[in-house]
Amino acid sequence: MSIPQSGGGPIERHEQLAGYLAEGCKPRADWRIGTEHEKFGYCRDTLKPLPYEGARSILAVLQGLRDRHGWAPVEEGGKLIGLEKDGANVSLEPGGQLELSGAPLETIHQTCDEVNDHLAQVKDICDAIGVGFIGLGAAPIWTHEDMPMMPKGRYKLMDGYMQKVGTMGRVMMRRTCTVQVNLDFESEADMVQKMRVALALQPVATALFANSPFFEGAVNGHKSWRSRVWRDLDADRTGMLPFVFEDGFGFEAWAEYALDVPMYFVYRDGVYHDALGQSFRDFLKGELPALPGETPTLSDWADHLTTVFPEARVKKFIEMRGADGGPWRRLCALPAFWVGLMYDQGALDAAWDLAKGWDAETREALRVAASVDGLAAEVGGLKMHDLAREVVAISEQGLAARAMPGAGGLIPDETHFLNALKESLESGETPADELVRRYQGDWGGDLTRIYEDYSY
Repeated sequence: MSIPQSGGGPIERHEQLAGYLAEGCKPRADWRIGTEHEKFGYCRDTLKPLPYEGARSILAVLQGLRDRHGWAPVEEGGKLIGLEKDGANVSLEPGGQLELSGAPLETIHQTCDEVNDHLAQVKDICDAIGVGFIGLGAAPIWTHEDMPMMPKGRYKLMDGYMQKVGTMGRVMMRRTCTVQVNLDFESEADMVQKMRVALALQPVATALFANSPFFEGAVNGHKSWRSRVWRDLDADRTGMLPFVFEDGFGFEAWAEYALDVPMYFVYRDGVYHDALGQSFRDFLKGELPALPGETPTLSDWADHLTTVFPEARVKKFIEMRGADGGPWRRLCALPAFWVGLMYDQGALDAAWDLAKGWDAETREALRVAASVDGLAAEVGGLKMHDLAREVVAISEQGLAARAMPGAGGLIPDETHFLNALKESLESGETPADELVRRYQGDWGGDLTRIYEDYSY
């Protein structure tokens, strides 16, 4: 989850809210790719999740990255809770999931190199202290009671609130992981088209990257349990957002939507002030109960925008949020999938042509079916396997048109990063299907084998 935002002055006019989003518009030459992924850490001998402190802990991993690999510390309340280096940062999810938020980079080659370097550094520290990390959409065995809570004020506030607004919020916080990519837009019209494609096709990403068929030690009946969790978390701030597809959608409409999302907090001088359920509209009028008489800054607005959790999200860029955490190769396939669709106009137009006829009910049904059945999903005659094949082909065409070379020019473009997805399309098997097959086959029902066979 996001770190506190900074650098914004006072909000003096309502127009500044949409204006903040519009500041994200960039010429095509300046478009970048920001890849994020989360992963679960565990002790190799006990297979239990890592606590925050101790010889084998999240803190030990952060300290190792700081001391051996030159990352700068990020602290909150005297606790080491993150790292920064070269435009990237390492942060902690509520249950100790370790997240890399990558630097804005030009090509998938670069972002994949960044992921490779990060995982190699993490493995270097892990091997020294007897811990491991694994990429899955949901913790396969651990219970709620097994999970630690990281020492971040934001999470302490969220934890109690989540119990009041849905049944799955604390599961999401402690026992799910995702991989996402953040992409730029050129104009308001470009943002609108990209958001519509992003939301409509997010179920395809959910299906292709489905990797959470187990929960609390058993097969759970879903290919993506992580996606199922997000469907019963907090209706005020999640979902497929039908208003994005309505005439007139733009920065102002997104700002109005975000204003109606109840607040979590206000961050001041290193302290998270409890504003749970309160209104940013009241904050604009100086009537926020948490901080009577104060009015917000653009930093407060930026913070508030990070508490909105739909399947795709607008900030000064667009976040694609529909995929499970997964194995090494798919950490590079996810940004390649979306860059191919979004960063070539011909591909973006083709993707929208594919999805523009769907109504809100169809889009939501695809989201549900993807979480349950993965590539085997079917909605109203739409077969997910066929849809995914067509979408991946469009993405491949987009990457080929970008023609971004790698390896000093030896690799002509970025299309090979889609190979893991093309293998799934050929076999019809998602990562979740593979895991279930192995659980019922060579693992003999021993789910602990997942750690040995699928850790980074």
